[in-house]
Amino acid sequence: MDETSAEFTDGIPRAAATPAPTDTDAERHRLTAQIGEWARSLVLEPDDLLLKVMVDEALRIIPGVDHASLSIVSRDDLIRSRAPSDMIPERLDALQSELHEGPCFDSIREHRIVRVPDLTDPTPWPRFASSAVAEGVRSMLAFQLFVETDSLGALNLYSKTPRAFDQESEDIGSGVAAHASLALANAQKQGQLYEAVASRDLIGQAKGILMERHKISEHEAFLLLTRVSSKTNTKLREVAEEFVRTGALPGTITD
Repeated sequence: MDETSAEFTDGIPRAAATPAPTDTDAERHRLTAQIGEWARSLVLEPDDLLLKVMVDEALRIIPGVDHASLSIVSRDDLIRSRAPSDMIPERLDALQSELHEGPCFDSIREHRIVRVPDLTDPTPWPRFASSAVAEGVRSMLAFQLFVETDSLGALNLYSKTPRAFDQESEDIGSGVAAHASLALANAQKQGQLYEAVASRDLIGQAKGILMERHKISEHEAFLLLTRVSSKTNTKLREVAEEFVRTGALPGTITD
């Protein structure tokens, strides 16, 4: 069985069949270009809007989708639902986190893609499946998103119709998921870079104030900040931020 893709029927994971292509070359080229253009536009969006754009686009171009969400799964196996299209995927993502079972977990931990034709059939996740059916969901398609080494993600697609997702859904969804992985990873790196630059600037401001106020060197000012950070068990950035804002170092009296 292909270890990166699985379809669950009668509770047994099976390798998804690959039928002969049905789309014309021109249509495939058009769709590829459309997804590529969408992905390029994503890197220009703010992080929150970026996630919403991903979900909206998945709803628009992947056949069979009624509900969608992006979820991030951390090392402690907690699923954090991001930009759900509505309350149904938000609740079902939270349920998978609570139960530690479901297509999202399997797509991230075991298979690159998980397709569930009908949740009323026997599945490896009986508790989750029964709750999903109660929400009106009959079939699912989940794609693994590579985001960070310690935090993976998934694109989760839900349908009210049994067997709503076919090979076309999987092919288009794979393209969306691949570009979404890159765009989301880029957004996270940009956010981390912005935070690093902001921290550096705050620490620089704090050092400058200390140097001017106490007539000390840059190295001595930095050592003073790190000693306060260690003594108060406070992050260096937070020590600098409070000092710049109040003029006083945490746990000390500053003239």
